[in-house]
Amino acid sequence: MAASEARSSGLGRRDPPRRPPRDGYGLYVYQNSFFQYEGEWKRGKKHGHGKLLFKDGSYYEGEFVDGEILGQGCRYWASSGNTYCGQFVLGEPQGHGTMWYKAGGHYEGAFSRGTREGHGLLVHQDGRVYRGSFHNNRKHGLGQMFFPNGDTYEGDWVLDQRQGHGLLRCTGGSTYEGQWHHDVQSGQGSLTHCSGLIYDGLWVNGHPTAPATRIVVLGPEVLNVFQGSPITLKIQLQQDNGDIAESESGRILRVSAGVRYVQLAAYAEVSFFKVDNGEPPVPTPFGFECIPYPLSRAAAEVAGADSPPPKGDADAARSQLETSFSAAKGRAPWPGVCCRAERGQAEFADILLGPPPPHYRPFLFLDGPHQKAGSRSGGTTPTVWEPRGGSSLLLSVAPEGEGGGVEPTYPCFRTGQHEVK
Repeated sequence: MAASEARSSGLGRRDPPRRPPRDGYGLYVYQNSFFQYEGEWKRGKKHGHGKLLFKDGSYYEGEFVDGEILGQGCRYWASSGNTYCGQFVLGEPQGHGTMWYKAGGHYEGAFSRGTREGHGLLVHQDGRVYRGSFHNNRKHGLGQMFFPNGDTYEGDWVLDQRQGHGLLRCTGGSTYEGQWHHDVQSGQGSLTHCSGLIYDGLWVNGHPTAPATRIVVLGPEVLNVFQGSPITLKIQLQQDNGDIAESESGRILRVSAGVRYVQLAAYAEVSFFKVDNGEPPVPTPFGFECIPYPLSRAAAEVAGADSPPPKGDADAARSQLETSFSAAKGRAPWPGVCCRAERGQAEFADILLGPPPPHYRPFLFLDGPHQKAGSRSGGTTPTVWEPRGGSSLLLSVAPEGEGGGVEPTYPCFRTGQHEVK
């Protein structure tokens, strides 16, 4: 039987109607073959629930009103792989809905003409979560960002970037509150570091413009200090240009001291300090070693400072000195005699030289004026030689904790001659 005869006789598969159904439920393929609709009809228009298929694999399934996509529904775009479920107006996402992105992440919130507009929640594929205002598909206005490492930002946004006033809280305890521009700190802002350091001043491109870069001990480079006589050290945190870093407060500084250890090449067993317990000296960044010397304070309590080591505590003095020099190499220091800086300045009041440790004797021990220590005979009384000009102590002032950025200075002060006993 010919195909034309089969069609005329009603046999074989029936083609979709050339005209859309009038009422009820039906299937209709549009003449351009790009659209195909199956669902409810009313007066020849899509009306009620139905599914509209596109030739490229996209589709919409949901509510129709008078032939238009209007109401609740779900839309899949084959070109992008994204899927949206929510409210529609005239074929576009409008109102509240959720968009799932093929690349990962999703957005739930307000839409306008197919774009994110208004308040919503955006989950990025890398784990970042933003809750706040959107405009033209971008973060814009007031919003909060939650980062995968636990950091949070709350404040102003402009075109997907932090801009305006905002507060950043870091998981380590540090916070920054102030102005932002192009997603970095710019303008007036205050950083409170987890160590207690506070920088309140101007920022440019994510960096403070007037940070402290060095610690300076005011006064002469060499001080005469006598046993039992307190001294006061005034410290400045300075910028590169020498100005006081007044924008910085809260940095804890530590002062410690040590005596340069001298080993004479001709006398392998001789040094200016007799070390009875064989404890090795402390290396310094200057190419020589030091023996720690204890410091104390006349005042029993100092506001904002850690307790000083007990008088005569050589181990505590050694820890102070070792950690001061380790701070210069980037390692975390231990607590010492401390003071908190305010507006770029600090003062160590009433610093005292502690009594020399019992196993440290600030004298040169020799078996004889011209005899090597290695040729000593048992029972010989050593000759005692006092270094001329007194004993030189090396003073270390270094930042405590994780403040960072400031290199410690090591000016010297000298004890009065013959006064260290």
